[in-house]
Order: sequence, then C-alpha cells, then structure tokens
Amino acid sequence: RPSQDPFPGLPTAATIALPIVGMAALAASLWLGWNQSGGAKAFLASYLVNYCFFLSITLGALFFVALQHVVRAGWSIAIRRVAEILAANTSLMAILFVPILLSLFFDSARIYIWSDPAIVADNRLLEYKTPYLNVPFFIVRTVIYFAIWIGTSRFFLSESTCQDETGDPDATHRMEKFAPLVLVLFGITVTFVSFDWLMSLEPYWFSTIYGLYFFAGAVVGFFSTLLLITMALQATGWASSSITTEHYHELGKLLFGFIIFWGYMAFSQYMLIWYANIPESVWYLVRQRGSWAWIGIALLFGHLLIPMVGLMSREVKRRKFLLGAWAVWIFVFHWLDLYWLVMPVFSPDRLSFGMMDLCCFAGMGCLFLAGLNQLARQRALVPAQDPRLDESLAFENL
Repeated sequence: RPSQDPFPGLPTAATIALPIVGMAALAASLWLGWNQSGGAKAFLASYLVNYCFFLSITLGALFFVALQHVVRAGWSIAIRRVAEILAANTSLMAILFVPILLSLFFDSARIYIWSDPAIVADNRLLEYKTPYLNVPFFIVRTVIYFAIWIGTSRFFLSESTCQDETGDPDATHRMEKFAPLVLVLFGITVTFVSFDWLMSLEPYWFSTIYGLYFFAGAVVGFFSTLLLITMALQATGWASSSITTEHYHELGKLLFGFIIFWGYMAFSQYMLIWYANIPESVWYLVRQRGSWAWIGIALLFGHLLIPMVGLMSREVKRRKFLLGAWAVWIFVFHWLDLYWLVMPVFSPDRLSFGMMDLCCFAGMGCLFLAGLNQLARQRALVPAQDPRLDESLAFENL
C-alpha cells in the first residue's frame, strides 16, 4: 500500500518565490497593456483569457471528482487526491476574479459593454436584456457560483483527508450521496458562467451550445493538467508505487474521448448557426477573417484531428513520455481555444498576441501553482484509507 506520509510541499524558496513572481508578472502585463492603444481593456482582456483557462482546470477537476463518486469508481482512487486539490483551488480563483469585477465600474476598463449605462440607453436589444445583464445581478450570480464551487470542492477534500486519519468508510458513503447534487449544480453553474463571463462579451450573439463547448474544453484541460502533475510528482519520487501505467492508460482514454466530445460540440455549434444563415453567424465571420482564420484552422487540426489520431493507439497511452507530450500539446491548444473565444472581441482585425499575454499567463500560472502547493502541503497525495484503494492498485485495462 502507498505511504501515508504527508506531502511537504515545494521547497521554501519556491513557496515564497511563486506568489512574488506571479504578482510581478501580472504587474508587468498590466504595464504593457496600459502602454498599448487598448489601455486597461487590453490587459483585462488578456487577464480574462488566462483566468478562464486556469479556472476551467479547477472546474474540470470538480466534475471528475464528483463523477467518480456518482459511478462509485474504484480505479481512480489512487489519482483522486490530486484532482481534489485541483478542484479546491477555486478559493484562489475567487480572489483572482476581483479585477474583473472592478472593471465593471470604470469606463476606461469596461470589457463588458452591457455594464455601460450610456451604451445600454442607446441600444434597444441591450435594454431588453437589462433584467439579466446588469451589474448587481452579475455580482450576485458570481457570488453564488463561487459559493457552490468552493463549498462542494472543500467538502470532497475535507471528507477525503479526514478519512486518511480515521479510516471511516462512512466518509465515502457521504461523498457518494452528495455527488449527484454536485453534478447538477456543476452543470447549471458552468453553463451560466460561460454565458456571463465569455458569451456576454458580445451580448448581441448567443448560442445554447456554448455552455457544453466550454465544459468540454474544461475537462480536456483538466485531464492534460492531471497527467502532467502526476508525472511531475512521480519524477520527484511521490506516488511512484500507487499510480501505474494502467491509470495513465485510463486517463489517456478519457482525454481522447473528451477531445472528440469537444470537437462534436464545436462542429454542432458551427453547423447549426452557419447552415441556418442566421444573424448569429456574424460571430464566426470575425473569426474567419485575417489572422483569426488561421487560429480557427489551427484549432481544427491541433485541438481535434491531430491529437485524435495521435492518442488513438493503445501504446501511446501506455508510454509516459508520449502521453505526456500529448498532454502538453492539448494544454497549449486549450489555452489557444479560449484566446480565440475572447480576443477577437477586442482586436477583430488582427491577432494581438504579445508579451503582455505571456506575462499574464506566467503570472496567473505562478499564482495557480502557489495555491495548489498550499493546498497539497501536509496532505497525503493518495487516500490510503479509502476502502476501495486495493481495487485501484490492482486495476488493469483490458
């Protein structure tokens, strides 16, 4: 059985450096954006892309944890703790959302045009949407989203870690009873978050598939991140005896399946809007012109066709180096997908990627890792007292 020794966390120097470097990188991104023609809006647009990228990973983790309890999966016990820690990082993401909330109150920083009373007053369509798209209700919904995510993710993590000490099997039963409700709440909140934080950037356009599209990308991003984190932990000697080739194989299959699901959602949204030739196709017209068209083509091949073929083989899923390479590939293209969703709103004529975006990604990433490190410290990385751990350790793919 795996060791119950708590994870000591990163070295002290790294623990101190990560948040400092993260804040410095975000400050550099803000300075670079401020000196561009877009000013604070340019920075906040990039901030929203990177924020939604890292938030999507935590949401994908919450979905995975709840799903494992709903289906009473035994194979995933050995890797579930890492997913629980990833999901619990929603507490940090709630703090990092503050700059986006503040942007609603400053004219020079507004990234949501529906938050500007002057624009709404001159636009009948936005006026009709005011009962939903207004600043107070937006803030209330945001508080509800984070309350649900933080409460549910902390419940799973606390019950699981308490079981490490007590060995009480009732903890597993409590999580299994609560998990179906979590999945229902997850589906509702993630759908409306995609509407509120991403789709409302262009309030004249809407799609009922958008929530599923964002969800599919979130799960793909989570599986690629989970693979990379578990491989990094094993490279340093942690969880080396509990996470096996069989677990990597299963994660590879899930990653492969959700890549196809993402592609299906992307195609369904595009086909229904384009075939009907309805006004909402304007959203695609912007993304099919100039340099943005190349990003769309890159997503078609890089986020769907190439990794679909690359991950199809059983051997690829059972070779850690190859599977890790594909995880990095998907990690990058998941970020590019969110960039393609957001940035054409603010730069419709040309691709605007630059140093500001790199600094913003690095800053958000450092803070995200710092949050994970704080959550993981003094916790065992494998739930050694879970009653189904033996099933997970003996798991084999057919």
